Amino acid sequence: MTSICIIGAGTGGLCSARHAIENGFETTVFELSDRIGGTWVYNDATGVVNGIEVHSSMYKNLRTNLPKEVMGFPDFEIAENEVSYVRSDEMLDFFEQYADHFKLKQHIRFNSYVIRVVKKNEKWQVLVKDVVTNKIAFHYFDKILVANGHYHTPNYIEIPNMKLFKGESMHSHDFRTNEVFEGKAVLVIGGGPSGMDLSNIISRAAKRVTISHHVTDIGDNIFFDNVRQKPDVRELDEHGAFFVDGSYEQFDTIFYCTGFKYAFPFLSVDSGIYVEDKYVQDLYKQCINIRNPSMALIGLPFYVCAAQMMDLQARFVMSYYSGKNTLPSPEEMLKDTQDRMNKLWNEGYRRRQAHMLGHNQVHYYTDLAETAGVKNIKAVMAKLHDESSKCFNENLLHFREDIFRIVDDENFIKIN
Repeated sequence: MTSICIIGAGTGGLCSARHAIENGFETTVFELSDRIGGTWVYNDATGVVNGIEVHSSMYKNLRTNLPKEVMGFPDFEIAENEVSYVRSDEMLDFFEQYADHFKLKQHIRFNSYVIRVVKKNEKWQVLVKDVVTNKIAFHYFDKILVANGHYHTPNYIEIPNMKLFKGESMHSHDFRTNEVFEGKAVLVIGGGPSGMDLSNIISRAAKRVTISHHVTDIGDNIFFDNVRQKPDVRELDEHGAFFVDGSYEQFDTIFYCTGFKYAFPFLSVDSGIYVEDKYVQDLYKQCINIRNPSMALIGLPFYVCAAQMMDLQARFVMSYYSGKNTLPSPEEMLKDTQDRMNKLWNEGYRRRQAHMLGHNQVHYYTDLAETAGVKNIKAVMAKLHDESSKCFNENLLHFREDIFRIVDDENFIKIN
């Protein structure tokens, strides 16, 4: 029986395990924590614990910023709920139900820290540490799926004189509760979804919040009254920030909402995978390792219906690993990738946007489905994802009050 290793028991790892098992693979999942759920598992701790960096970026009382209607798997939806935007613990309950339904837990080795993955002849050698017993063991597999997520390694931007600042600095990865900002003046750097959402959450405790960004279409009326917008920071000093418009403000805390890096510290340098400014290379259809096709990475694209997409990627990969389909030659796969990327570069995309889909996600889904001859994601998913993103940007204070229902494969309705 062909053996397959899956790294991570979060959204991508769980659906990958389900489809690997259904395709007859001897399946082993290594999960760092003591439960399933990946980034959805809340952990009070931050920083480094027992020599290992805390994986989760989950904070207390989080509610999803996408409706549950697009967050389930294609054939295993989140149970009926009177609201569309659910709590993180409800998402964990959903993953527990999924794992139980497909009998996945017997294949998962919890408290398992993957130290190193190296190609040895035609096998993948995986060095794993049991974080409870501290025992280390080698394991060997025919195939490997990397599903360790991409919301765990903070990305900091470089700001002139940032080391001069004497106040507190924090990345959103380490945010757990807004109580730490009580009565403080806070500078939030970053105008992405997290920066916008967390600015309002922080402002309920902080004296004042300033969000600095270069996004051009964020209105003032989507923030609480003590949240102000400023352009990019030009430089810092001991007490605050100079902005590119020439203004200056003092702050107690700088809160970096500057995103995350793709990080695979366990992959050897000859694995065939390298990352350049958040662009993971070289991958066929953003998932299969071109230089070592017996390895695939699940879940890299962002601004997507994540669980839906990861399930489709897993089915795409399994269609080749099971022998149903035959992969093109490395040269053909590389050309396919280069053609796609050249189109993006010509459209003005930057390297760090290589895996950003958003409005283009439906084209990616269709490409995967048609290439591998597998079932596509329902068209309504991308439509609802786009609509909810629009509501987020236009009604940040109240968008979670929206309630959606899916009518059929093409259509949804908003019922409030």
